[in-house]
Amino acid sequence: MRLTDHDLRQIDEAYLDGLSAEALREVSKRLCDDLKEARERLNQTPENSSRPPSTRAPWTEAQSETEAEEDEEEQAAEGAKPTPDLGSEDQLPKKPKVKAEAKPSDSPRKPGKQPGDPGHGRTQHLPVTGEVVHRAEQCSACGQVLDEHAPFVACTGHYVLDIDWGDEAAPGIRVTHTKHLYGDTCCGCGHQTRRLPQRAEKDVQWSVEISEWHLVGPGLMALIVCLALRMRLSRARIRELLGTWLGITLATGTLNQCIHEAAHAVLPVEEQLIDEVNRCELLHGDETSWKEAGKSLWLWVFTSTAVTFYLIGYRTRELLDNLLGEAFAGWLMSDGYQAYRAYRKRLRCWAHLVRKARGLEESLVKSSQHFGRHTLDVLHALMQAVYEAREGPGADLKAKHQRQLDAFRACCERYQDAEHEKTRQLAREFLNDWEAIFAVLSHPQLPLTNNQAEGALRHWVILRKLCFGTRSEQGSRALALLASVIDTCRQRDVSPWTYLADVIRLRRQGYDAPPLPAAA
Repeated sequence: MRLTDHDLRQIDEAYLDGLSAEALREVSKRLCDDLKEARERLNQTPENSSRPPSTRAPWTEAQSETEAEEDEEEQAAEGAKPTPDLGSEDQLPKKPKVKAEAKPSDSPRKPGKQPGDPGHGRTQHLPVTGEVVHRAEQCSACGQVLDEHAPFVACTGHYVLDIDWGDEAAPGIRVTHTKHLYGDTCCGCGHQTRRLPQRAEKDVQWSVEISEWHLVGPGLMALIVCLALRMRLSRARIRELLGTWLGITLATGTLNQCIHEAAHAVLPVEEQLIDEVNRCELLHGDETSWKEAGKSLWLWVFTSTAVTFYLIGYRTRELLDNLLGEAFAGWLMSDGYQAYRAYRKRLRCWAHLVRKARGLEESLVKSSQHFGRHTLDVLHALMQAVYEAREGPGADLKAKHQRQLDAFRACCERYQDAEHEKTRQLAREFLNDWEAIFAVLSHPQLPLTNNQAEGALRHWVILRKLCFGTRSEQGSRALALLASVIDTCRQRDVSPWTYLADVIRLRRQGYDAPPLPAAA
């Protein structure tokens, strides 16, 4: 916009009447340019710009679906091939409502249970379905192996709520309430060896510890993670579902602790994920905005055919270099973010370019219309050539269409200094990423769009719109870790929930986390 709000407040009939013919003509030109730009912004849709689909009005969605069905019927009647779907960008989050901060109390009373208060424990009393006695396997004094016949005296214990998965003969899940006993095992030498619940080493970066001393078992914990992240239920909804359908009453804080402990348990798997990402021959990368306690961050995704890895952090070159750096030698499909330009073997998503060119074609400026139409003609012709090359013998399409590319580059150079902002930006985008955009002509087997990365983000974008992001750095870390494990297992046709339960069980017992399973 050339005129600001301050400028427009001064322009009225008296001001215009007092202008000379030359000055009035100049003011009219500026008003016309601003009016056209405002109209173009008003006419932007998800089909001709980078606006997300959620910005479309509800009454236009039904109309667009009806028109799409009619177009498909007409194309089927005429025998025409439908235009390939180039995907859509992720959705932007709604602005969360910020609650007023509570004023600190002047009372010296500390929060939580007070000294001498009896407190409150679990009021739900479930029948015990089993009992497990944890004996010492070896005498800590003489080293003699202790068998099940050695005298045992219980000194402590706790209950564990868990679920057992059924099989084909008995499908479904069954709730178990197991009593675990720990105590002293007496050796023949007279020494008593005490067995206590296993606790992993504390990590100062995590407020939850991995321990056998926990009310929720591994299977139930995996179910809670599934409901929270895969089914996108709030903590209150999970609490309601468990109480209604399984008869289990758990506090909201316990549910949140389960999710964080599960993420803490799979933390060692992160190194395997990063290693597999760096060894990919073709990697799709994308990012979308994310909120962490009101702070603006970004959710990054890097995905291939067999691995998906998420990160939540700032949108910086440093984060990208820390993950990939010089270790990555494959092809990287991305959008136009400048940080990706450091990678030599890079691909650009044509879906973004097609939408931007379509927006210029619908512009009110004739020169922009011409450039947008020319860009669409070139991209559609080259896309058709790529599709034909994939089905037929390999050919160097770049050499075959060199004259067309030279003419289009000259057109971009002519419009790189255009007065119209969107025209200027698109022309410069093509010139800056020329090799990345048209690398697919020399390698037709490579993809034209970044739909795989955008599709991976879509599920978590919906979650973000429901919960407005995460509330702490640990919450962001937990979500990224669990999302990486869940999506990678699903890519490999392996149940992420049985794998997650196994990891939690072994980590609680002090063992290393098992590696991610290979594709089934």
